[in-house]
Amino acid sequence: MGKILRDFLGLIKDKASLSKAALLSSNPNALSIRLAVLRATTHTPAAPPEDNALSALLLLGETSRSTASPIITALMDRLRRTGNCVVALKCLLVVHHIIRRGPFILQDQLSIFPAGGGHNHLKLSDFRDGATAATWVLSSWVRWYARYLETLLSTSRVLGYFLCSSTSCAAAIKENQERRISSFLNVDLVKDFDSLVVLVEEICRGPQLIDGDSLVNEIVGLLSGDYLSSVNEILVRLSEFNARLSYLSFGDSVELVCALKRIQDCRERLTVLYVVNKPSVEMMWGLVEELKGKIGMLKVYKSGPKLLSWGKASESTRFGERVLGTFDPVKCQSGRF
Repeated sequence: MGKILRDFLGLIKDKASLSKAALLSSNPNALSIRLAVLRATTHTPAAPPEDNALSALLLLGETSRSTASPIITALMDRLRRTGNCVVALKCLLVVHHIIRRGPFILQDQLSIFPAGGGHNHLKLSDFRDGATAATWVLSSWVRWYARYLETLLSTSRVLGYFLCSSTSCAAAIKENQERRISSFLNVDLVKDFDSLVVLVEEICRGPQLIDGDSLVNEIVGLLSGDYLSSVNEILVRLSEFNARLSYLSFGDSVELVCALKRIQDCRERLTVLYVVNKPSVEMMWGLVEELKGKIGMLKVYKSGPKLLSWGKASESTRFGERVLGTFDPVKCQSGRF
């Protein structure tokens, strides 16, 4: 009876919000944005945003920056003002879908929004919906999901593109991934890898799964895709570390070992959460183990200035010095060049 009454009140709130937006807005563009956000984040049903409402919102964000910015603002305002866990989770799901398949201009506005000054709207550590026992449990998902999306945005800023995006812009960057990463300095490569490990660690901190809850099931499905995207990104960086292992400084090698240990600690939890039979996943765990072993051997059997050398030139640098003489070449950190 309580759930029926809550759903009925939610339906009334949705109708009232739509009517209020239509009456008070004199700007047609602002009205269309407000209505699109409300339709994608209704109180009822307690299910993921409807595809047509979500597609309409994403399509609206393709037009211009002047439209994309108010969309993100309206979405974040909706998220911050609601005390309803269903509305909050729907807002967060919309944010996640923008990251994954939204137009570039909308993604760009989302990426700068928390860092653009003012309040971080994804900080929902105090969110509580105590209407029922079920909403109290879902509140833990709201708090964690907001924190996860904040971590995903932070990792994407470090990488320079949205990690799990399927847009053409992200695809173009990933196409020449190996060449791009091979030009990184060791310290930047370690920073990249560490940011990916932080994201994987956050995935592992997710609350207990709720059987039969469609909102949670939708979130888990998106997270599974993010996990696989992370695995692919990690694999490229592990391969690069493998190629230049002998040229890492002592400090970089210590940071790498710590990061490898942290991601290895996530393996058991990830196996329980996501039963993914993909060769890339097994390859990643194999490379993690292999790198840890190689670094351990270099520590034990270091007979020269390999692992413990500081700023040791790579093979490409020595080649440049032999050919160009006194000219100071640009150093390439990768051991493959």
